[in-house]
Amino acid sequence: MSLPLPPSPPSAPLLCAVIDTNVLMDWLVFRNPGCAPLVEALEAGRFRWIATQAMRDELAHVLGRGVASTYSPDRAVIDEAWTRWAHFVEPPLPTLVPRLRCTDRDDQKYIDLALHGARWLITRDRAVLKLGKRAAALGVVFTTPERWSPPEA
Repeated sequence: MSLPLPPSPPSAPLLCAVIDTNVLMDWLVFRNPGCAPLVEALEAGRFRWIATQAMRDELAHVLGRGVASTYSPDRAVIDEAWTRWAHFVEPPLPTLVPRLRCTDRDDQKYIDLALHGARWLITRDRAVLKLGKRAAALGVVFTTPERWSPPEA
């Protein structure tokens, strides 16, 4: 007769990050090496990338404008990354999110989602980064890929 195994400790939920369009372009189109630690941690399952359909639509719009046409973005690779790594969530209701107002209305969706359920908002946008101290007081780090520190394994 064998003794039952003790229950395994509950695993901590994955911390979430919101990744804005500029960083996604750096990762998926420009292949910026500054994004490597972020991508490696995502692929290793050390955090969860959360996004909304509006965020995916924004990237498609940017690519459709031909902003990166000299880099010949591979739409299949980009779509595959979204399918594989992005965890789609519904956008938070404005009444459920502490409001930090961004001077660029297009960036508000990233801020709102980060404040509603993320540990990090990874961005290069100066208007968003200017809100970093106020976001930190609410428990969310607004940072660039190069300054981002991955969670411990």
